[in-house]
Parts: sequence; structure tokens; C-alpha cells
Amino acid sequence: MSEAVEVATFLAAVTPERRHGEASVLDSLFREVTGWAPRLWSGGMLGYGTYDYTYASGRSGTFFATGFAPRKARLSVYIMPGYADFSAILADLGKHKTGKSCLYINKLEDVDTEVLKRLVRAGLDDLASRWPVTAT
Repeated sequence: MSEAVEVATFLAAVTPERRHGEASVLDSLFREVTGWAPRLWSGGMLGYGTYDYTYASGRSGTFFATGFAPRKARLSVYIMPGYADFSAILADLGKHKTGKSCLYINKLEDVDTEVLKRLVRAGLDDLASRWPVTAT
């Protein structure tokens, strides 16, 4: 199955209906901001772009540069690797919670999608200053 078909199949299967619609909006938003098509990663995450990393410990790997997961309970938006302080942007975003590299949104209507676009772009720019980012 091609990556495009795999992504389309995944998005079509997102439930409940509200979350399905939000996943479609987020996919369009990420495609617009990044200019890249998504790839489906394990755990039901859509990733846009990739980067190869090697930590001081010697651990290395490849992961997506940015993306999201349309979970039933909430949307998870991934801003990798989560080192920068985006508090100024987050202050304008709307209702959300944060983790190290995650932004949690209960309903997409709770946030300003234009601000979310700025946040995704800022996250990508920060990541690219640390690791080479490759288009997907």
C-alpha cells in the first residue's frame, strides 16, 4: 500500500466524527505550513518531514519533524524536539495543555489555527537549527 493510500485510509477511519473532521483540518494545516505530505508512523501519528538524530549518549534514530495524532480523548500536536520556549506563541493559542514535545488540544475550535500555524513553523525552524530536516 502506498504511503498516500495508507494516510488516506487512516484519516478516513478516525472516530468520532468530530475528531475525523479535526484530523482533516489539521492535515491540511500541516501540509500548508510544511509543504510536505504526511507519513503514517506507528501509534497512529501523522508525521511531516523527518530528521536523523544522535544524542551525546550515542543513541540515534529517525523521527518525524512535526505532526499530530487524532486521539479520541484529545488531539496531540508534536513540536519536536521540544527544547525551545514557545510561551509567547502559546499565550495566544487558546485552550491547551503541554508536555515536553506535545501540545494537547481537547477541541480544535478551542484554539486559533493561525496561531497554531505559527507554532508549527516555529517548531520546525527550531528543529532545523539543531538537526537537518528532510521533506517527506
